[in-house]
Amino acid sequence: MFIILLKFSENKSQASEYMASHNDWIKQGFEDGVFLLVGSLQPGLGGSVIAHNISKEDLEVLVNADPFVKHDVVSAEILEIDPKKADNRLSFLVS
Repeated sequence: MFIILLKFSENKSQASEYMASHNDWIKQGFEDGVFLLVGSLQPGLGGSVIAHNISKEDLEVLVNADPFVKHDVVSAEILEIDPKKADNRLSFLVS
């Protein structure tokens, strides 16, 4: 399981230019069964993604394909989590 932090860079002002393609990237992540949750980092710091069912290497490729990352609108940090305990509703995340 992974948490991806997408923190705005100095090019934040270009976000609107790439927003449609970034949203397509998010949509594809959900359709592929990789993304579980996407949301904004507050207050206006960027975005975050919770992902699973993918290797770290493949996730790095996927994250680098995000138009926001490609065009340096955000910098990406991938945090890997090895879940040990979860609420029953999230038990599918525990290996």
